[in-house]
Amino acid sequence: MSGTSVLAGPAKLYIGGEWAEASGGERRDIVDPATGTKIADVPEGTTADADAAIAAAKAAFPEWSAKSGRERSRILNRVAQLMGERLEAFAQAETQDVGKPILFTRMIDIPTAIEQFEYFAALAQTLDGSVRETPLPALSLVRREPLGVVAAITPFNFPMILAASKLAPALAAGNTIVHKPAEDTPLSAFLLAEVLADAGVPSGVYNLVTGPGAELGDHIVAHPDVAAIAFTGSTTVGKRIASVAGASLKPAMTELGGNGANIVFADADLDAAVTTVINAFVYNTGQFCMSGTRLLVERPIHDTLVGILAGAVPHVPLGSPSDPGTVIGPLVSERQRTRVQRLVDQAVADGGTVVAGGAPLDLDGGYYYPPTIITGVPNDSEAVQEEIFGPVLTVQAFDTEAEAIELANSTRYGLAAGVQTADAAKALRVTKALKAGVQWVNGWAMLDPSVPFGGYKDSGLGRESGPEALLNYTRSKSVTISVPPAS
Repeated sequence: MSGTSVLAGPAKLYIGGEWAEASGGERRDIVDPATGTKIADVPEGTTADADAAIAAAKAAFPEWSAKSGRERSRILNRVAQLMGERLEAFAQAETQDVGKPILFTRMIDIPTAIEQFEYFAALAQTLDGSVRETPLPALSLVRREPLGVVAAITPFNFPMILAASKLAPALAAGNTIVHKPAEDTPLSAFLLAEVLADAGVPSGVYNLVTGPGAELGDHIVAHPDVAAIAFTGSTTVGKRIASVAGASLKPAMTELGGNGANIVFADADLDAAVTTVINAFVYNTGQFCMSGTRLLVERPIHDTLVGILAGAVPHVPLGSPSDPGTVIGPLVSERQRTRVQRLVDQAVADGGTVVAGGAPLDLDGGYYYPPTIITGVPNDSEAVQEEIFGPVLTVQAFDTEAEAIELANSTRYGLAAGVQTADAAKALRVTKALKAGVQWVNGWAMLDPSVPFGGYKDSGLGRESGPEALLNYTRSKSVTISVPPAS
């Protein structure tokens, strides 16, 4: 039996200010990961639909980019206001589509997306150029100008947060958008298109095309009328996108995979560290590029901390994401659950010991997996070196500060890291040595729209949030005006 979708009517593409069926007439079923049942079907867009969306965005660019920052600011503030008024619909869509507990979609996901629009609405009014002093007999002006059509390609795990983190700065800077959400979790994007239209975003400035990632994504990235790419997803796909974009010298902002190391020193507040460690690896059922999935523990407290964690994680509320008390919901698909189990099995084969969890749960037909802790996993195990994207924690012991840093930096990723210690000097030394773009001391995942977010190494290029994000969506133009000396 099919579930009930939060959408008021049949989902359609949004191109040039008009709702339309996919040109090929095909639709794709959307499944509730908590039950395995169909909750909606959405258009399966084609490359022809993508071309139409790009053409609409290109046609709308001159008018939108010519608006003052203050005009764009007013509209983006209206977007934030309308999202707030429709918060429950957005929260329900994210919960149904992703399997994310309603507690978090109401309290974190949608409010965070709203904050992105509010923050960049304010920054839209500050984006201006500068005058540079030079020894030349001239006046040099530096202007910041929008890029043009931006392709926003967003993932399944945080549909609204990661759409807003691209759309808000790109629109604030005067760009137009073609948005391709993840094929498995597009429902909230249809609600967002309605809000953007109702807020007064002109026709063609925002365009929504749903459909297969490989076919549509590759086509959009390579299109000559797309000026820049903003992508969040896997490192493999991100590298391919950056390569295609590089062939035509267009910028590609890529926020990619992570495999965060959470370092707990013996002097840390143990109770606080336990809470931080659990939150860092179970949030969003571990489907989180910033997950703290690698726990590095100083040897004197290793056994104590592992024992506390093993006793605690089975009690973290797991179940239906529609239950306000649920903290851990299902994984997004059976495919993802199978992958998580394979990596757990590999960790055990490599010498690890499962001290909590370790096998799928049979619950309501959904794709559930319990929080899992594995100790003694060698550093070269795939479960340590690769992103698991599930609620799995590998634990490694260390003896010295230098060893902790070496282990933390030993993967190809460099997105997030945490340091739990009571020693401020140690925290400063270690965070300086860690090759990760986002770090926390005595906490995890403390984020704000004003603080830049992005990684080192295979975790991507560019930054989201903060003034740095706004600059991603502009280019500089230098104008030097000759000023003859006074006669």
